[in-house]
Amino acid sequence: MDKQLATALFESLASGIRLDVFRLLVKNAPTGLVAGEIAVSLELPPTNLSFHLKAMTHAGLLNVTQEGRYQRYRANLAVMQALVDYLTAECCTGHPEHCFDAGASSNCRD
Repeated sequence: MDKQLATALFESLASGIRLDVFRLLVKNAPTGLVAGEIAVSLELPPTNLSFHLKAMTHAGLLNVTQEGRYQRYRANLAVMQALVDYLTAECCTGHPEHCFDAGASSNCRD
């Protein structure tokens, strides 16, 4: 992943609604949810949600498949992992395997 793509992904998530949607879809991976289920779960009007889903799909954070008259959205977990890898690539002087336990704030070793 390059800096430009990482920046675009962060820009796409720089909304409370989009962050909520993405976290909900990660929670419901790998099956995902149809747009109506997302709207009900997050108590969002469908028109507002549609705008956000389109932007997140365009950024590559979500995958969408047509199921009859519904669209099923899934978090793109590969992109999410690539973003995490990009953020941690230089951890502990380029040795992220030494850096942290997921629950610890900083375990960098000398």
